[in-house]
Amino acid sequence: MAELKAFKGMRYTAEGGELNTLVCPPYDIISDAQREDYIAKNPYNIIRLELPKGGDERYSQAGDTLDGWLEKEILACDGEDSLYVYEMQFTANGARRSLKGFVSLVKLTDFSEGIVLPHEETLSKAKQDRFDLMSETFCNFSQIYSLYMDEDKSVYSMVDGCSAGVPDMEVTDGDGTVHRMWKISDSEIISKLTAAFADKKLYIADGHHRYETALNFHKSLCVNGKAVPGDQSDYIMMMLVNMENPGLVVFPTHRIVHSLSEFDAEKILGECKNYFVIAEAPDEGRMQAALNKAYDDGKKAFAMYVGAGKCYVMTLKDENAVKRLLPDMSDAYCGLDVTVLHSLVLERIFGIDKENMANQKNLSYTRSREEALQAVDIEGADCSFILNPTKVSEIRDVAAASEKMPQKSTYFYPKLITGLVMNKFGER
Repeated sequence: MAELKAFKGMRYTAEGGELNTLVCPPYDIISDAQREDYIAKNPYNIIRLELPKGGDERYSQAGDTLDGWLEKEILACDGEDSLYVYEMQFTANGARRSLKGFVSLVKLTDFSEGIVLPHEETLSKAKQDRFDLMSETFCNFSQIYSLYMDEDKSVYSMVDGCSAGVPDMEVTDGDGTVHRMWKISDSEIISKLTAAFADKKLYIADGHHRYETALNFHKSLCVNGKAVPGDQSDYIMMMLVNMENPGLVVFPTHRIVHSLSEFDAEKILGECKNYFVIAEAPDEGRMQAALNKAYDDGKKAFAMYVGAGKCYVMTLKDENAVKRLLPDMSDAYCGLDVTVLHSLVLERIFGIDKENMANQKNLSYTRSREEALQAVDIEGADCSFILNPTKVSEIRDVAAASEKMPQKSTYFYPKLITGLVMNKFGER
């Protein structure tokens, strides 16, 4: 089903300086201050292209900058079609882990075709920003992060075998994650790897906005007579990881409720008792222990923090409660912790509708448990909800049902680094 092909990756040359000073994390988690720090360390840092700043001319300026760097050979495209094995070694949940996949071009298809499947809703503002940047650069600076089924590990064994030697690129980011990449140009290996995906679907883990943008951009080129199906713009750069990879880590994204016209914790807890068994957790450690146990036992649970050390672990009584509210949704969707929270608590009890959630009018998000707690104690938020991570199998099942989770349901860790290899697919 998925159509893959090798490409001539665009990479930094020695003219750019040390690779550690040229790469950066994903653009959407970088603050303005961090952006300036990256540029101060090296004016050729990829952040200048991936996250241009300024007025309406910032996108065209990014295009001019890219053209200049190619002309000065700060960046250059490889001379032969290649795939790029990508490994990350990192620490998560107290253990050292490794995650390995490979970077390829993947043919763009509408989600309705069931070949590339999303799992989260997206925001239109972010898509417009990426569209404007793509219009001036004709480049994928970062990879879409996608998963595939590989039960017998046949694909992974090929990928792993391609990375036995010294990597072509290696950097260590600020979190201590080591990023390594191997360039694979052997035509026989490329043929075997790409052919292995003829019967596979791909599940987007991270990069929904960029995928939808690339699809819309190619369609717009075709409408304006600047491209035809099958052109390079009909493909997007992806990092592909097998779903059974033991290095896959998904962190939860916690919810912070704020700016309600009125908030009465006791009243809320009383209404929640209709759906949940509620137990007060006397401290943060025991709260997390209770959530961990619920996760291991397959129960639907989360914690509500109301400030001053008061925290309540809420475990769903009736696992069919959401299904009765949403009979047209799949069991996979109705069984998500985040669906339980949104449907039974935030919407039904708090009265926060989907539009307000999408616009973050009364709801904001954080990966940090400490930030979620401090938002109540220090910043005056009404309460926060601490969640367990979504299981990879749940992500697969929701996507397979052609449904999307609420925004910010997952946080795959670590994030792919930007700047090791890029895809230049056309000229403006």
